[in-house]
Amino acid sequence: MKNSKKWSVFFRKSLARYSAGTFLAGGVIVGMVLWGGGVKVMEVTSSEAFCTSCHEMEANAFAEYKTTVHYLNSSGVQVECADCHVPADTLGKVVRKVEGLRELYGKVTGKIATPEKYEAHRLAMAEKVWADMQANDSENCRSCHVNFERAIEHQYEWARANHEIMLEENKTCIDCHQGIAHKLPKQNLRTKVLPKPTTPVL
Repeated sequence: MKNSKKWSVFFRKSLARYSAGTFLAGGVIVGMVLWGGGVKVMEVTSSEAFCTSCHEMEANAFAEYKTTVHYLNSSGVQVECADCHVPADTLGKVVRKVEGLRELYGKVTGKIATPEKYEAHRLAMAEKVWADMQANDSENCRSCHVNFERAIEHQYEWARANHEIMLEENKTCIDCHQGIAHKLPKQNLRTKVLPKPTTPVL
């Protein structure tokens, strides 16, 4: 009788121990699958093929972008949509993907379905991107243009003069560099004024 009770206790303890271990192992496996799946979804939805898969982006934003120096340049380096529009950190990526649901809504409702509709919403779309870039100090720009502050003396006159003012006034890239990958909204067209050079022109 005593032996049967001992075996019964031992069996129950072993079952509880292995059940907890199995549950924990199962949780780890499920977590890894979800994490890996999430990373894959982030990767796919950040690809240029995905970004330009709808007619609205391909015919407007992407068509404009292909005429710019970020797409065609002597270095052969080609910037993709995500390089400018998707943050590098994981949390930022998740937030950007959630925000992207608005673009899906725009697609489904036909909000920017024609060139005329796209043009009518261009300013609002641009201002949202500009505000995001100002908020994060143009981190996507700086991820590629990493040495411009340290090598400012090697820049040509116009760039050096403007970048010195930028640093003095604590401005960020997007404050001046609007319309370099996409057309400026007609309501925001402006003439850049060349500041007085800080060094004499040779």
